[in-house]
Amino acid sequence: MKRDALFDNAKVILIFLVVFGHMIQPFTDGSKPMYTLYMWIYTFHMPAFILLAGFFAKGAGNKGYIAKLAKKLLFPYLMFQTIYTGYFFFIGKEGWASGLFYPHWSLWFLVSMFCWHLLLQLFSRIPPITGMAITIAIGILVGYFDTIGHAYSLSRTFVFFPFFLAGYWLTKENIAKWRTIPVKIASIAVMGIVAGLLFFLPEINSGWLLGSKSYEVLELADAGGLIRLSIYVLAGLMIVNVIAWMPRREMRITNLGQRTLYVYLLHGFFIQFFRQIDAFKVDNIMDVVGLAVLSMLIVLLLSSKPALTVAKPFIEGKLPLLRKRQQTS
Repeated sequence: MKRDALFDNAKVILIFLVVFGHMIQPFTDGSKPMYTLYMWIYTFHMPAFILLAGFFAKGAGNKGYIAKLAKKLLFPYLMFQTIYTGYFFFIGKEGWASGLFYPHWSLWFLVSMFCWHLLLQLFSRIPPITGMAITIAIGILVGYFDTIGHAYSLSRTFVFFPFFLAGYWLTKENIAKWRTIPVKIASIAVMGIVAGLLFFLPEINSGWLLGSKSYEVLELADAGGLIRLSIYVLAGLMIVNVIAWMPRREMRITNLGQRTLYVYLLHGFFIQFFRQIDAFKVDNIMDVVGLAVLSMLIVLLLSSKPALTVAKPFIEGKLPLLRKRQQTS
C-alpha cells in the first residue's frame, strides 16, 4: 500500500503518546491532573494504534503472509523477551524472571498482533457487521474468566481485536468522513467532556483500559460486561476525534512513522531505568512539559539511523552493515 503522510503522522504522534504515557504513569497516584491526563491518553492511544495496524493488514491471506509475520513479530518477541529479562535483572526490577510466554511489559503487543492476523484469516470471510458484533461479544465475555489474563497475551488479544478488525474493514473514504469540519468541531467538545468526566468523577482502575485483567480482579464482576462495552464505545469515539485532527501534510517527522516498532520495543530500556532510580518528580506543569520533551527526544533517538543500525539484527534479524559490505565487495 502506498504510504500516506496522514497515517505516518498518526503513527508518530501515537508512539509519542505511548512513550509519554509510560513516562507519566508513576505520577498518577495521588494527583488528579496526572491521573486525568494518563487515563485520557489511554482511552484511545493503543486502540488507535491497533486500528491503524488492522488498516494496513489488507494483504492478509497472501501467499507466505503468516510466515513473514512470524519472522516480523515472533522473532523480535523472543529476542526482546530474553533481553528484557536480563535487563530487568541487571537494574534490580522485581518480576524479572518472567516465563517465556508471559510477555514482559509492552511485549504483549507483538504476540497479540500475530494472533490478530491469524484471527483475520477467519474473520475476513465474515460480513463486517457480523464479525464486529462477534468480536465485541468475545471481548466482553473473556472478562468473566479468571484463567484468561496476561499469559500468552490472551486477554488483550481478544479485548483489542475489535479495533484491529475495524481497521481492516476501514477505507480511506471512511476516514476522510472523520476529517470534515463538523466532526472536528464536535470532536473538541467530546474530548473536552471526556477529560472533564475523568477529572470530576471518582477514579477508576486503569486496568479497565489495559484489557489484561478479568472483571473479578478489577473488583466489578457484576457490571464488568457493561463497563467494557462502554469502554469500547468511548474508545471508538476518541479514535474518530483524534484521527480527525491528525496532520495530513508531509512534515519532518513524517518518515519516522515507518520506524515506530523500533521505538515501541526499545523505549522500555529508558522508562524502566527511570522508574527504577526514581529519576523524576512532578510538582508543576513545567515538570510535565519536561517529561513530554524527554519523551519526544526518546522517540527521535530511537528512530535515528544509528539506533536502527544497532537494533536491526535484534528486531529484523538482519545485519545491515554486513550486507552493505557484501554489496560493495
